[in-house]
Amino acid sequence: MPLTVLLVDDEPLVRAGLRAVLEAQPDIEVVGEAADGAAVVPLVRELRPDVVAMDVRMPLLDGIEATRAVLRTVDRPPKILVVTTFENDEYVYGALRAGADGFLLKRARPAEIVHAVRLVAAGDSLLFPAAVRRLAAEYGTSAARTALERAALTEREGEVLRRMARGLSNAEIAADLVVGTETVKSHVSAVLAKLGARDRTQAVIAAYESGFVTPS
Repeated sequence: MPLTVLLVDDEPLVRAGLRAVLEAQPDIEVVGEAADGAAVVPLVRELRPDVVAMDVRMPLLDGIEATRAVLRTVDRPPKILVVTTFENDEYVYGALRAGADGFLLKRARPAEIVHAVRLVAAGDSLLFPAAVRRLAAEYGTSAARTALERAALTEREGEVLRRMARGLSNAEIAADLVVGTETVKSHVSAVLAKLGARDRTQAVIAAYESGFVTPS
């Protein structure tokens, strides 16, 4: 089964470029397009894509609100990859905080676009650039620090979270800590449960906002 993608961007040329890059891959299929976030929920329900490549700035409904709508109203929602022009855009951080799973610059090379879609679909690593990490740290709150303290992560869970924040995959974390991949998966699941996080991105945002991890 191919990996299916829905493209959402108000610029036809951007959609055409992404479609050309992705459909050149034998294992990826673009199943639909939308010019605004307002069309996303109906299309996701109809097409059931694995990944939504979502522009963050659109005229009617932006990528932040569209992301929230998908996660709030769709059963088994797809992964959401934020696509934007500027990596230090606060809209990008807002979309990630709302539940998007990764981040891609519109000027990315074709190989980077394909890699980003596959990485987000797999769900065991992060696309979380340094600029957005700094934004997360700047938005840190005492509430975030308190929430992470209450999570009472074990020492090993903390080690895993720090490596998640660096964008390491489960296999890379396992190699770094000299443990099995299944052990890492168990620790990741425990971290997400304790933090009340939907996915790795939400856990890493909590780590930066709380000051548990600081941008290097």
